[in-house]
Amino acid sequence: MKAPSKHAKQQALVSLMERLGYRFKDESLLQLALSHRSVGPNNNERLEFLGDSIVNFVIAEALYAQFPKAKEGQMSRLRAQMVKGVTLAEVGKELNIGECLRLGTGERKSGGSRRESILADAVEATIGAIYLDSDMATCQARILDWFSTRLQALDLQANQKDSKTRLQEYLQARQEALPVYDLVQVKGQDHEQEFVMSCYVDMLGKATQATASSRRIGEQKAAHAALQLLAKAEQEKA
Repeated sequence: MKAPSKHAKQQALVSLMERLGYRFKDESLLQLALSHRSVGPNNNERLEFLGDSIVNFVIAEALYAQFPKAKEGQMSRLRAQMVKGVTLAEVGKELNIGECLRLGTGERKSGGSRRESILADAVEATIGAIYLDSDMATCQARILDWFSTRLQALDLQANQKDSKTRLQEYLQARQEALPVYDLVQVKGQDHEQEFVMSCYVDMLGKATQATASSRRIGEQKAAHAALQLLAKAEQEKA
């Protein structure tokens, strides 16, 4: 496959900046933000570190204003929901950031431009790059724009802890052994892998399984299935 020309790469960057809603004065910052560590030492890890702190602060401030009666724990869970890797990857897909990523040959061939962790890191790095290229107010405006629909959809009353946390707390309250998560199988091609995860709960005497696009999501789904079985068992005893 013929590599994209310099002109095509520049056009892709211009299109990305339009989707970001921000035009870089120093485009080298954006190029660095899009450079995965597989390309070498000049990569986006430092910008990612900076962007991670900024997005956490901006979302925390937005939640503080949006939910004036929320307790610290409630806001912490909402923030975790907003800034977790899966959500950041979704934002990256919406911005179509993957088409502009700079990846090493092996990472590119294995479908790195679609990998959730790489997309999430690139979003955080881009946030860091915008901050360095402009100021906090500009960076904040971009983050709130990208996350606006998700922030608007949040419901404090409906918010609850994730399945893994709830399962752990359920078992700890009953002084039972904690769940054990294992990778059962990896299915599909490298760029479209599916992970079969298991969650063994000694209290149930068996493991639940779930299939997902990442190990993390698979563990959550398997934990959710275990919680359902535990709830059913309680109902049968009642």
